[in-house]
Amino acid sequence: MVSQHDRELFRNDIRSRGTKLSAADRESILRPYLPDPSDLQRRPTQRHKKAHRKAPVRTFLKTQIHHIVYTFVHIFFGIITRLIQSYQAVVHRICAIIYYHHRTPELIRKDVKGLKRLPEHLSVILSIRKEDDALAVLMDEVAELAAWSVSSGIPVLSVYERSGVLKSCIPILHQAITNKMCSYYGSPIQQPRLRLFAPHHPVYDQPQQGGCMVRNNNESLTVLLLSATDGRETFVDLTKTLAEMSQSGKLLPEDITMELVDAEISEITTQPTRPSSPTSDENKRISDQIKLVAKPEPDLLLVFGPFLRLDGYPPWHIRLTEMFCTGGRSSGTNTSEAVEYHGFLRGLWHYAGAQMRFGR
Repeated sequence: MVSQHDRELFRNDIRSRGTKLSAADRESILRPYLPDPSDLQRRPTQRHKKAHRKAPVRTFLKTQIHHIVYTFVHIFFGIITRLIQSYQAVVHRICAIIYYHHRTPELIRKDVKGLKRLPEHLSVILSIRKEDDALAVLMDEVAELAAWSVSSGIPVLSVYERSGVLKSCIPILHQAITNKMCSYYGSPIQQPRLRLFAPHHPVYDQPQQGGCMVRNNNESLTVLLLSATDGRETFVDLTKTLAEMSQSGKLLPEDITMELVDAEISEITTQPTRPSSPTSDENKRISDQIKLVAKPEPDLLLVFGPFLRLDGYPPWHIRLTEMFCTGGRSSGTNTSEAVEYHGFLRGLWHYAGAQMRFGR
């Protein structure tokens, strides 16, 4: 410990800015308090030897233990994952063989006959692939889903595809679905009636040749095409319209309620547009066009992919919707999966066994 006398000498030297003590005087005062240089040379060597002896051994043991534990956990869960995937693949393959439609509506109705309930409005999320014939493959998937739905007794099918490419080829898609129906039902007389439309588009119901054809099949199917523009953009346009009407005095601010917004969105996205100048024949079908969609919100939403991804689906359509993901494997950035009848059937099974609590 520094003595009081030496402390006062240093303080006086500092006050005089180093004029009272020379460098030799300061060294002589500090020398008794400094450690021996010989001790400074020995101590680092001993500490270095101790660290050199103990630290690498401990680090090596910890590293080896971590590697062993990681390898064991990785192998264990890898085996479990492979076993689960193999089991699911075998079960799905067996079910796909047992429950195959053979393009026969009677077999499809038999598969869903024991279900407690069926959705009145079924919705599916599809995505276009990057192959050269991607549009043709997408249309074929929609046609298959349409055939399965009407054979199961589902009257309304809505198909969501983000880009909206299906809206630009509604007549071609209608023809593709009609051709697919021929392989299930046979002649056009035996086929159910097909209606196809999209928001802001009129109903496409191809007239039959030779006048009104008498159908032996009283079933009907309505296919609604949705895209990303029917989601956020529709809500933005509706907000602008209501704001302009409120500013111009056509609508009071207190009249803008959740019920009004819900009704307007449902009418915009699930109801077809009326013809601009309807003829006498078109007047007869206006009432039918307005009643095409029984429920604006789908009862069941099917996602054909490895995980549940809504991909911009309009959120106000699925507030009370039961969702089911078929699962599967995907490679790269392509998250889509082939549309299979077994996945469609498992979705109906899931919906039939689900408990509808509606927030309770």
